[in-house]
Amino acid sequence: MRVLGHRLELLTGLLLHDVTMAGLQELRFPEEKPLLRGQDVTELENPDTFLLAVDTDWKEHDIETPYGLLHVVIRGSPKGNRPAILTYHDVGLNHKLCFNTFFNFEDMQEITKHFVVCHVDAPGQQVGASQFPQGYQFPSMEQLAAMLPSVVQHFGFKYIIGIGVGAGAYVLAKFALIFPDLVEGLVLMNIDPNGKGWIDWAATKLSGLTSTLPDTVLSHLFSQEELVNNTELVQSYRQQIGNVVNQANLQLFWNMYNSRRDLDINRPGTVPNAKTLRCPVMLVVGDNAPAEDGVVECNSKLDPTTTTFLKMADSGGLPQVTQPGKLTEAFKYFLQGMGYIAYLKDRRLSGGAVPSASMTRLARSRTASLTSAGSVDGGRPQPCTHSESSEGLGQVNQTMEVSC
Repeated sequence: MRVLGHRLELLTGLLLHDVTMAGLQELRFPEEKPLLRGQDVTELENPDTFLLAVDTDWKEHDIETPYGLLHVVIRGSPKGNRPAILTYHDVGLNHKLCFNTFFNFEDMQEITKHFVVCHVDAPGQQVGASQFPQGYQFPSMEQLAAMLPSVVQHFGFKYIIGIGVGAGAYVLAKFALIFPDLVEGLVLMNIDPNGKGWIDWAATKLSGLTSTLPDTVLSHLFSQEELVNNTELVQSYRQQIGNVVNQANLQLFWNMYNSRRDLDINRPGTVPNAKTLRCPVMLVVGDNAPAEDGVVECNSKLDPTTTTFLKMADSGGLPQVTQPGKLTEAFKYFLQGMGYIAYLKDRRLSGGAVPSASMTRLARSRTASLTSAGSVDGGRPQPCTHSESSEGLGQVNQTMEVSC
């Protein structure tokens, strides 16, 4: 059931100018065409579109953990008390296939230059990974989460802002539940907090008997409408999933993801001793995504005063690929809501780095409601956790919707 709230029709250029991130619960973004700014669909068919990195400063590491090696790539070094941005990809992908388009987007690079960025590949999913030996036991979803403290400790991160997609979003959410003091905030795209029931399990098994592994994974990443209508993008991913990711290793990850348990979270106040995510969370899903129902249910189980539900119109199952500009905009304001990035370059203006009007309002709101407001160079900020009150309507959660 969707969480009820006020729907405000806003223009994209006025996104969030008058509302703090703490008061948001649902956003809908209009479609941004073409799929990628400055690119057309034919470019998406080129493998280099996904695999080439713009920045040559990425360093690769293989880190020992209690459950085996983790391959990570990192750019930058820890900056004072600022958190690291740590990503975890979906099943069928790796950090390049999942995040290159998003992190190579020019406005996103303007944000990430303020942080150390760490991409984590699930075991055996990175480009060029060797096949696991016969009888290898792939880590459970809980064990995948328990591998991450080794990464945090290895690089000396004090805490992280996690960005996860699908299976990666589940892993990061589980990590935040087990190690809440290590997580400053989470961006969870296409998360499904529920384990597979018997019917779902049987359907997955049947699909595995009648379809190739790449096609089975594609049905997890894309909706039926996308599979039929968005043939160029789907074909590009079919090619990459089949050629870039080791198929035997992928099968192990796929099987483990489909064996996951319920995330076991409940909205505070709904059950005694409810357990939920304690950090600010931005949930993201396209309104044409197969994960839509799962994300809506996850939203119903989180604290509404610290959760933003961002629903992107016509973005499909991979909003970080089809709508990197809108996702970057939302991520910027999510960070601002936590007190980070006081100044960002606005390329619409002729000057240099300037504060946006909405950023100034957010800063004033935090100053009024918090004992200490952080900035990009300050200590760890405390996020706004109050709900906005609408005049004449009492204490309510504001639902914002921007649609075509």
